[in-house]
Amino acid sequence: MSMHLYQLSSKLLEDTVGTVNENLTSVLLAVSVITLSLGYFSKLLLRKSADDNLKYPPYIPSSVPFLGHAIAFGKSPIEFLEQAYEKYGPVFSFTMVGKTFTYLLGSEAATLMFNSKNDDLNAEDVYSRLTTPVFGKGVAYDVPNPIFLEQKKMLKTGLNMAHFKQHVKIMEAETIEYFQRWGDSGERNLFEALSELIILTASSCLHGKEIRSQLDERVAQLYADLDGGFSHAAWLLPGWLPLPSFRKRDQAHREIKNIFFKVIQKRRTSGEKVDDILQTLIDATYKDGRPLNDDEITGLLIGLLLAGQHTSSTTSAWMGFFMARDRTLQERCYAEQKAVCGDDLPPLHFDQLKDLSLLDRCLKETLRLRPPIMTMMRMARSPQTAAGYTIPVGHQVCVSPTVNQRLHDTWLERMEFNPDRYLTDNPAAREKFAYVPFGAGRHRCIGENFAYVQIKTIWSTLLRMYDFELVDGYFPTINYTTMIHTPHNPIIRYKRRKP
Repeated sequence: MSMHLYQLSSKLLEDTVGTVNENLTSVLLAVSVITLSLGYFSKLLLRKSADDNLKYPPYIPSSVPFLGHAIAFGKSPIEFLEQAYEKYGPVFSFTMVGKTFTYLLGSEAATLMFNSKNDDLNAEDVYSRLTTPVFGKGVAYDVPNPIFLEQKKMLKTGLNMAHFKQHVKIMEAETIEYFQRWGDSGERNLFEALSELIILTASSCLHGKEIRSQLDERVAQLYADLDGGFSHAAWLLPGWLPLPSFRKRDQAHREIKNIFFKVIQKRRTSGEKVDDILQTLIDATYKDGRPLNDDEITGLLIGLLLAGQHTSSTTSAWMGFFMARDRTLQERCYAEQKAVCGDDLPPLHFDQLKDLSLLDRCLKETLRLRPPIMTMMRMARSPQTAAGYTIPVGHQVCVSPTVNQRLHDTWLERMEFNPDRYLTDNPAAREKFAYVPFGAGRHRCIGENFAYVQIKTIWSTLLRMYDFELVDGYFPTINYTTMIHTPHNPIIRYKRRKP
């Protein structure tokens, strides 16, 4: 009901704005009217809920109409959720920007989301406004869930062990080439560098040589503009607003699609068969026998790259700072490289990655303390029950990996970066949804294995090249202004290792 009212009010405003001049004042007036409309509708819905006899989740009151707890949540979302957990328990609701959010914290409560069917807790209702302008029509959350599941299965076919074995040497070569520009020592923005490198390595491994060969500075900027579509503005505001970031996103989407179209057409006409994701998608068919069209292939290629770019670059950067802060741990990881690969550190092989157990634990602990996705969301299309409460239709149902992975009643020394905790029987190992950086169950991310290979290969290479340390002891704070919680001022000091 709330989603219907929101869409209705947005449509009415869109028609109204279309009749006035396109200037800043008109846009601000439009946004203001939407705000008032949504505030009014949300009050009506809350008043209706109060009249029902069902037991609803505890509601966190706010004295600020419409905005609700948006400001407090935006400043420090993890602290907000942890305090709410202590006061209200594992299930609670609150309002932000006219929408009602119900959080499921702790392993038991999170079971509802991870075991749910899409018809009950729907992903498209939440994510399509973000992903469709970036990926394009006809893929991901722009299609019915059964079609999306078929598309995911096609991508998963290409993300296999045989490909991973080839990817390691490609990633290692890309890493060495990229970091040659850093020289022997200095201070650099680690997150910025790793963000660029993740795009290069992912494009080389997932898109194929034709697309990677065109990845110059201009195309890299297109990716950045397209990536800018994953923003709070894109999630909260109507897509028709003429915001600069929206225009850049849409223009970048058109240009990248044209590049991909030419590559796809060339591959089709050449008859060349290359063992890569592009060829996998060209050859793939739906259950009814229909092949993917070029728009669908392009959308899935864009989605495959950008869906993992944020998460891998953020995780890679945080992992670097955790190791730079603990020099003893860093040297243990370097020693592990020699023990597993040989003292002369020859080129890395895929089969060696699984034996880099300490590096693996460092990655796992990074994902525990700094999971790139703070909140996973679904829209309740039918009433749901959790911890004895009924969650009404229209609530955005959320699980926070960040909070679940540091709850004091589950994790010992919960705020400490301790990779060796996984050597013993950690309490979280007995709780199915206490550790969910890549989701779980039917909602688990299909790119998880690729991300592990990518990040471990990059950091295996970097540990061989450089010794890292914090700049004047500064460990980055968390940047809460972005949808994925990146490190703030991520400058790191480095010095080339001597052979």
